[in-house]
Amino acid sequence: MKPVDRHLEEILATVRAVTPLELDLDQALGTVLAENVTSPLPLPPFDNSAMDGYAVRAEDVAGASETRPVVLPVMDDVAAGDGRTYAVGRGMAARIMTGAPVPGGADAVVPVEWTDGGTVRVAIRRAPEPGNAIRRAGEDVRPGQVVLPAGTLIGPAQLGILAGVGRRRARVLPRPRVVVMSTGAELVPPGEPLTPGKIYESNSYTLCGAVRQAGAEAYRAEAVTDDPAVFLDRLEAQLVRADVVITSGGVSMGAYEPVKEALAPLGTVRFDKVAMQPGMPQGFGVVGEDRVPIFCLPGNPVSAFVSFVLFVRPALDKMRGLPAGPPRTVPATVDAPLRSPKGKRSFLRGVLDGDVVSPVRGQGSHQLGALASANALIVVPEDVTEVPKGATVRVIPL
Repeated sequence: MKPVDRHLEEILATVRAVTPLELDLDQALGTVLAENVTSPLPLPPFDNSAMDGYAVRAEDVAGASETRPVVLPVMDDVAAGDGRTYAVGRGMAARIMTGAPVPGGADAVVPVEWTDGGTVRVAIRRAPEPGNAIRRAGEDVRPGQVVLPAGTLIGPAQLGILAGVGRRRARVLPRPRVVVMSTGAELVPPGEPLTPGKIYESNSYTLCGAVRQAGAEAYRAEAVTDDPAVFLDRLEAQLVRADVVITSGGVSMGAYEPVKEALAPLGTVRFDKVAMQPGMPQGFGVVGEDRVPIFCLPGNPVSAFVSFVLFVRPALDKMRGLPAGPPRTVPATVDAPLRSPKGKRSFLRGVLDGDVVSPVRGQGSHQLGALASANALIVVPEDVTEVPKGATVRVIPL
């Protein structure tokens, strides 16, 4: 059987980052920058007040105190957004609002809480140091400074700085478009009547959720029956909107395996037995003129989800321009004994609480209810068949 690590290595060697494009900031959340962003201006762009108060010359109020306040005439009101030019002469004050430009001549702002709040004359009861409550031009960002380097994942704060330096659009690696297709004649859409021999189709919902959680766009296609020709027609129709395709089901060794029967003859998709449990049957390759990567995952719900965590999520990271590799693991103490088949790397579902992990009841690859109660995968190496209670194991947080 093919080792898990080699299968991932081959996948990461095949996939490429998506093509960069210009996006409006309203659409850029969760994408990755494909350019260095420099600021054309200083931030703040001018000296401004950090508080509501009074702009003064610090030397004029140096001796102010509660018992001996300094009283100054108030010459002007300066509001935020006011573009007029003001100046504070000796022995004068200007009432100023937060964010307003500091008038010429003033070198300190006295918070309104240190005064009597006067509008014609103001009594100042505490002496400010020069520069008090003034935000200096360029103290946050200098002109020409790189505020965000290429490769930055754009979150809310990054959107803020892009807008703050005047950018309306940015060149980014967009979210990969992922089409998810389930196969199986037994599948029925949720909400429809369930007739004998049928089950509700759940994999596409699980996988689309995982795709979106991984920062990509998910498109759920209608489930396909066990006819390879129908599957191939549906697949070709979906390629026009896909950067990646994920299928579930139809990849095992038995009869009625439409994905394997349709894709194996193409010569661009390989089907392997990977040394893992759950999820041994795996397919991966490229399809179509644009060589779109396709992940052919097993049909059992737990197998499909574990396969996504191990193989698809790292590939999407690389396509998004992020560091890509095996899922992150943390050490934990297992509070119950574990068993694993020799020669396979097991990924047992568990509940991680602090540094202790508890395996859930029901480890079958079909047991979706048990998966829904888990928040971690317990990794048991290929050469280990038994893990005693209290042992330290590696865990993949979900």
